Amino acid sequence: MLEFPPRIGVCLDHINRNLLYELRMRADKPLSANLAGAFVYLGAGGVCGAEHALRPTATELEDTLHAACGYSVYAVENQLRMGFVTAEGGERIGIAGTYVYDGGKVLAVRDVTSLCIRIPHEIFGCAEEIYRRCFRGGICSVLILAPPGEGKTTILRDLTRLASMRTGRNILVSDERGELSAGELGETADVIRFADKLTAFTAGIRAMRPDILVTDELLPEDYPAVRRAVQSGIAVFASAHLWRVEDVPEKLFSRYVVLDGLGRVKEIVGEDGSHVD
Repeated sequence: MLEFPPRIGVCLDHINRNLLYELRMRADKPLSANLAGAFVYLGAGGVCGAEHALRPTATELEDTLHAACGYSVYAVENQLRMGFVTAEGGERIGIAGTYVYDGGKVLAVRDVTSLCIRIPHEIFGCAEEIYRRCFRGGICSVLILAPPGEGKTTILRDLTRLASMRTGRNILVSDERGELSAGELGETADVIRFADKLTAFTAGIRAMRPDILVTDELLPEDYPAVRRAVQSGIAVFASAHLWRVEDVPEKLFSRYVVLDGLGRVKEIVGEDGSHVD
């Protein structure tokens, strides 16, 4: 796991780290975490009230970020310009601070004030229900919908592993933030990391001949790349920060999986809007 400053480490030693999904460090503000789906404050003895929570210093934020960069900021310079960095263990650290621009492009992020640290988890079999209900008629394109922090990436990773293990098809994973591939994806999965989706999809389709493309956190501007993949006969597994199927910008998928809470399936909807049992 990511190396934390000593005071932060003491707080984490008093909780079950297997249930830690997110840690929020804000300079001189209470340390908080998503623990098993509930947001709590953390102090020297573990979970506590806000008044007893540890308040990280700006130096502790800098030390945490430095550790996430492998103690070489230059090695992850391009990531930092996009406001995040992915640590060796797959932890994705979002950064808030002062963005420095040069010629209209982000040059650096300085005076870091907040870190949002997302902890990857592997839960083998968590996508079994989705696999069974979505792929009765064969592998097809699936979009997983839920707000942030409800297990989309964990489910998408397991769905990829199951498809690889059970079909043996060639799978290309577009891991734009280095988070999706922080775990077992299967023996037939190939990974392109830290490329935007359009680049990964275009280069990947030409070079790797995938049967399935997997990507995380679709934005409206990503749908043309998805459309081209689907029109090429490639199944796409993806996720999006959306609450309802009605909010999907373009209906390109055969199945829409709506989550209800951490990894729980609320409903699965077909491309015609019908409920899938």
